[in-house]
Amino acid sequence: MNWKKIILHIDMNAFFASIEQRDDHALQGKPVAVTNGQHGSCIITCSYEARAFGVKTGMRFSDAKLLCPKIIRKSSNPKKYAETSTRIMRILQNISPDIEIFSVDEAFVDLTNCKKIYSSPLNVACFIKDRIYSDVCLPCSIGISENKSMAKFAAKLKKPDGITVLNAQQAKQVLQKYLVTELCGVSKGIQKFLNAHNVYKCGDMRKIPISILGNRYGNVGRRIWLMAQGLDYDSLKQENKPPKSFGHGKVTMPGLKDVHLIKKIFRHMCEKVAKRMRINNYESNKYIIGFKTRNGWCIKNFQLAYYTNNGSTIYKLAENIICEINYNIGINQVQVTASNPKLLDLQYDLFGNTLNSKEQKIDNALDVIHQKFANVKIGSARLLGEINSPDVISPSWRPDGWKRSV
Repeated sequence: MNWKKIILHIDMNAFFASIEQRDDHALQGKPVAVTNGQHGSCIITCSYEARAFGVKTGMRFSDAKLLCPKIIRKSSNPKKYAETSTRIMRILQNISPDIEIFSVDEAFVDLTNCKKIYSSPLNVACFIKDRIYSDVCLPCSIGISENKSMAKFAAKLKKPDGITVLNAQQAKQVLQKYLVTELCGVSKGIQKFLNAHNVYKCGDMRKIPISILGNRYGNVGRRIWLMAQGLDYDSLKQENKPPKSFGHGKVTMPGLKDVHLIKKIFRHMCEKVAKRMRINNYESNKYIIGFKTRNGWCIKNFQLAYYTNNGSTIYKLAENIICEINYNIGINQVQVTASNPKLLDLQYDLFGNTLNSKEQKIDNALDVIHQKFANVKIGSARLLGEINSPDVISPSWRPDGWKRSV
């Protein structure tokens, strides 16, 4: 194969739903919808049996029930999904060192620098599918092309469980009949802008100069114009850059008014932010904390005189905004973010906030206990009992480093 680059896009098919069907034989061959908890109203993903009835990701479960009365609801299990994804990514990292983990169920593999090792990209794709299925018993679709966007597009053409090879000469011709919304990164706003310029399908993109999209959307716009021609200059993103923030949030039931539960959720988010900073040896003195109601967001910025990664300290900041909640209308979402984090100091603070402070000793001891005994829960009394909805996987999740969070 005489390509300048050889990019594979591996896309797990209906990932969360497929895992639930794999682990419960009673669900195999049946329409399944995964929601955030047994009372979750929004579908995170659904099986192909459910998609055959018109059920889609993001749809309300009540609407899905009208389309498919026999659809089965399964509560999401983020930790299980993350563990399965980690095993899959380890397989891909053994194929080539050039890999970009795009999300929990997608990855790009660049074979350009090791193509002499393998007989053909198609054989590599077959090998990957066999390895993934033998290790985690899940199907995937693979697209093979000369750039990332075309490899990702190719993977969608034969779903589920297919392999598609799309070279640069074919790509432009194949793309012509597809809507621009089929391209990765085309939001509703960009779609509206393109439609205003009589661009509906990828083939229409040649009617306008690249400068129109470039002036409006910068590099993103220029890349979309090229993608519609089957071209893409974007390279694999392998660097795990230092974090600009550590954040955790939760969507609550609409109009949540239970004071105890609201405080519990805030405390839970504060502890998650603090623990993730500790695990990765970071701390911060700037925190952004807020809640969302039907009227929009209420957000406050806090700055401490010292750096910390202690959950109780962060929660004390949160109490300053919790007192502003209007319990007549309740809240829909909370968010706690540590901004501008820095690595932990390696020397003691002369004025008392040292690495050996009482709070840090307690936090470190609890972290060791929780790591060694996964089922043991020790912490604030406010966190006793389960929160009604489980945790979710961050869109930026990665199997290693500071982005590894659930």
